[in-house]
Amino acid sequence: MPDMSGSANLAMMHAATLAQELDKNKVTPGVLGFLVFAALAVGVWFLMKSLNRHMGRINFEEAPPAGAPKVAGPAAKAVKKV
Repeated sequence: MPDMSGSANLAMMHAATLAQELDKNKVTPGVLGFLVFAALAVGVWFLMKSLNRHMGRINFEEAPPAGAPKVAGPAAKAVKKV
């Protein structure tokens, strides 16, 4: 094992004692975990709202090719067959 400096060795010992004090059955995400999850949820909500607004602005009707007669309904099928 490589030599560790005195401060690094002390930090590792301190971290090890903190880890031993934690009860594995009582560890929870806490307030920070809740805040991160809530921020992600709010971000997704705003993204979905923006997506719906942009999708509403899209015109899904295809433009007829240049020079084609402007016919709609059953007559359009008859024009295409000719």
